[in-house]
Amino acid sequence: MSEASERSRPDVTDTPLRVQGLEKQFGGITAVDGATFEVERGTLTGLIGPNGAGKSTTFNLITGMLTPDAGTVTFDGEDITGLTPHRIADRGLVRTFQIARELKEMTVLENMMLAPKGQRGERLWRSVLPVTRASVVEQETELLDRVWETLEFFDIEHLAEEYAGNLSGGQRKLLEMARALLTDPDVLLLDEPFAGVNPTLERRLLEHIHELRDQGYTFLLVEHDMDLIMNNCRHVIVMHQGRILTEGTPAEVKANEDVVEAYLGGDV
Repeated sequence: MSEASERSRPDVTDTPLRVQGLEKQFGGITAVDGATFEVERGTLTGLIGPNGAGKSTTFNLITGMLTPDAGTVTFDGEDITGLTPHRIADRGLVRTFQIARELKEMTVLENMMLAPKGQRGERLWRSVLPVTRASVVEQETELLDRVWETLEFFDIEHLAEEYAGNLSGGQRKLLEMARALLTDPDVLLLDEPFAGVNPTLERRLLEHIHELRDQGYTFLLVEHDMDLIMNNCRHVIVMHQGRILTEGTPAEVKANEDVVEAYLGGDV
């Protein structure tokens, strides 16, 4: 993608995402217990752990889907703890979901056109007054070009006129990632993007993620498949029972006896 290949965001920090002491309880159950970690800019970082480790809840706390009981989330030096999801997304911290959330009664193209921020046509007076109508049309033309470029990048341009509800599970994952990219994110949080995806499509998704990472995007990837994470991420964070069990390079994590114990279901 030509536009993404030369990203010129001002680097507020080399560590755009910092999570400090996050806690969340549901009744008497502690889902996240003091989670603390950082994500470096321009990297693909993996967040793994057995089922019920607290990975998705941590994602929900970071992105405003849930409010933490304690702890902070800092994004590009700004405390975003407790902000609403759309305000967090507007700042450039965008997520996808384990189950894709496309608008089923709209076409793929229509789903994509809704994603970019700051569209002039969203305000009625700008689309009606003759003085501003031309600028609305000009922007929509530019957005349409971006949409087609992104569809082509993800190899789903042939599905542009198809209703999103008719797509396969893998195609919906591609659509969701493509739509997220159109928001011009700084950091993308991917919640099990390979769940329910066949091996061929999984390879395509991984190729797209690596290419985007090479272009300057930052990824935090939640995944339960340890081999996939170890083979694709430079830094790995392991959760167990709501806590950060360990983190480091894939080699360091593989050599950690506590990680092996956690995945085998023993006591840590």
